[in-house]
Amino acid sequence: MSEDSSHPANQALATGESLAGTVAVVGFPNVGKSTLVNRLTQTRAAVVHETPGVTRDRKELVCEWAGQRFLLVDTGGVDIADPSPITRGVADQARAAVAEADLVLFVLDARAGLTPGDEEIAAILRSSRKPVLVLANKIDDPAQDALALEFHRLGLGDPVPLSALHGHGTGDLLDEIVELLPGRGRPAVGDEAIRVAILGRPNVGKSSLLNALVGQERVLVSEVPGTTRDAIDTVLERDGRTFVLVDTAGLRRKRRQRQGIEYYSELRALQAADRADVALVLVDAAEGLVEQDVAVAETARKAQCSTLVVLSKWDVGTVEIDEIRAELRRRLRQRPPLVAVSARTGRGIGRLLERVVEQYEKHSARIPTPELNRFLGELRQARQPPSRNGKRLNLLYGTQVHARPPRIRIFVNDPSLLTRDYGYWVENQLRERFQLAGIPVAIDFVRRS
Repeated sequence: MSEDSSHPANQALATGESLAGTVAVVGFPNVGKSTLVNRLTQTRAAVVHETPGVTRDRKELVCEWAGQRFLLVDTGGVDIADPSPITRGVADQARAAVAEADLVLFVLDARAGLTPGDEEIAAILRSSRKPVLVLANKIDDPAQDALALEFHRLGLGDPVPLSALHGHGTGDLLDEIVELLPGRGRPAVGDEAIRVAILGRPNVGKSSLLNALVGQERVLVSEVPGTTRDAIDTVLERDGRTFVLVDTAGLRRKRRQRQGIEYYSELRALQAADRADVALVLVDAAEGLVEQDVAVAETARKAQCSTLVVLSKWDVGTVEIDEIRAELRRRLRQRPPLVAVSARTGRGIGRLLERVVEQYEKHSARIPTPELNRFLGELRQARQPPSRNGKRLNLLYGTQVHARPPRIRIFVNDPSLLTRDYGYWVENQLRERFQLAGIPVAIDFVRRS
């Protein structure tokens, strides 16, 4: 279920080029919107499950066809008759996607026929005055294309019969999309963007934090744990910097036991960490640091993210910051910095992005070789290296071989003399000397050739 990072749909966001336009995909729950998005982008980036209502937030992906790249926005199923807060929030997200789109794909289930819910969505689309393509989905046999004719009644143009699952009709659909788009749209995000994954266990305030950072209800917020099911990218421009903020599903312990929607939601969260530069690991200020928070921070470290621990819900928190700092230093190898925020009051939100920039600059910086070697000389004086059978480890010289994140190669006389304790000590000294708290520093001890 992993995504193919080499596919153009996944590469386009790093090219810096302008996209041809924005296409919103809307419809009633369980009509196949996410399946269609995956088919058109040739990825499995959208969570697909037989349970209705899997998609809740807007998910943006880049699609390429006939030399054109455009933004495809998957939305949650719109059921206007459902009064639940989450469903109303899903409908609001879909309306926002339509308002921002150059073209709308209205997906319907041809096997189910026209429903009152479809007619309600059609009324909204007619009032939006946006170009609309009506898609009669789930026609797996071309001989059944006549099933699409019923949707003429919506007054939105000729229905397009297709099968998102099997690909029938999707090539012609892409031809029509490219023809209808304006040919210009928002610029794609370049390599210079700082990619930030918002991680944490369920219900610690990840979506509230993202909305506070961007200043609008970009993702759904609910007291119900597990509201976020996908990894949602949001581009934010602030003070000349571009951030790609990724809200993720809550990470739980014992992931091997997860199945269905929960499994794929957590998989997306892990993939978001893998492509991020900086991870914000949220800790609930009302509960303090718990074992599950430590596990999330370890996930960020293993994904080679530079980490900031965010003490969320600070307006209702009861724990002491110094107490949390001491726990982080004791229990987390990267010793990440701590920032206290309140998404509700806005306290600490502006400072948080400044700290993200600081972490990113350290994440992508290089230590000059002369400075690194002066540091190694000081280490030799500060603590006697390990020895065995009369032979002592000697730190000869070092150089940084990689950045984003930093990787250091230290040449020694005999790597077999290195002990785990001494290796960790060197890493901690390096982190302290070059102010790399929260940065996933990797050190390779190699024999001088």
